Amino acid sequence: MTDHHRTNLMTLTRYVLEEQRQHPDATGDLTIAMNSVQVGCKFVEACVRKARLINLVGLAGNTNVQGEDQKKLDVLSNEMFVNALMASGKFSFMVSEEVDDIVVVPEELRGKYCITFDPLDGSSNIDAGVNVGTIFGIWRLPSGPKATVDEILVPGSEIIAGGYCMYGSSCNLILTFGNNRVEGFTLDPALGEFILTHPDIRIPSRGNIYSVNEGNSLYWDEATRAYFDGLKFPAAESGRKPYSARYIGSMVADVHRTLLYGGVFAYPSDRKSRSGKLRILYESFPMAYIVEQAGGRATTGTQRVLDLVPKNIHDRCPIFLGGADDIAEVEAAFASHKNWLDGTQS
Repeated sequence: MTDHHRTNLMTLTRYVLEEQRQHPDATGDLTIAMNSVQVGCKFVEACVRKARLINLVGLAGNTNVQGEDQKKLDVLSNEMFVNALMASGKFSFMVSEEVDDIVVVPEELRGKYCITFDPLDGSSNIDAGVNVGTIFGIWRLPSGPKATVDEILVPGSEIIAGGYCMYGSSCNLILTFGNNRVEGFTLDPALGEFILTHPDIRIPSRGNIYSVNEGNSLYWDEATRAYFDGLKFPAAESGRKPYSARYIGSMVADVHRTLLYGGVFAYPSDRKSRSGKLRILYESFPMAYIVEQAGGRATTGTQRVLDLVPKNIHDRCPIFLGGADDIAEVEAAFASHKNWLDGTQS
């Protein structure tokens, strides 16, 4: 007898349609928008898998707005996403890591959403076969297709959908529309569909792994140094064991592990990068939104990440994200070093 659960597959398309049915007033626009996102993810996944074979690794000969050398696959991924998103007719503006300015959609194709995305996060690692990914966030524009670019620079709390797609040993797409639910899908290459494999992901409130580039520890402020020293050398009376260090160097991969196993991922500010390194609109906001919807928290150390209001589309911020109890300890470390951070002595 056929196993009903093996044949009754919850695909990403079906999931989004069922979410739409839960809202009788829904127009279907967000469903179409998400379909264009998953098309882009499938294309990039196929390119990543055969990048070496078709000579897509190496530099394209350009630098992006961040001053980073662009890889051939960076450029191709960005073009694919821009074309797929624009063709959907549901976006008026796009903000990409690979493009200096806001991408303004032609008037006849404009919709009521804005999307921000990093088409290929961690691409500097791709030649070594390390996991890379796409990060995206979607906002509803108050003025719809007639919106102006000023409507993009808003607090992260106004985001309505966020996700990332990780390309590695499997292709995983993690998605949330809010409502304190985060779902994980895995691409089945035979079907060409994302299948729900990780329903209702919840991040443990406390983990035992920290993920940070300790090569920058020489430049950290006292609060950051004190926090990570506390994880590595816990006080004897606490009865806690030291946390394990795991750092891949690809935000998507490091956050994915943190989301599933708990702990803390951090890219703090330091003397080299006083505003932090990760970009607010298309890295920090979507990831903070996902983690919060999974029961975790995300902070700069002194402020909730989703309360930030960027002044420019490529602004950066420091970030610590993870389980609620772990992030509470981050904030406590920063509060106890407030005088030092303010430039005064305790």
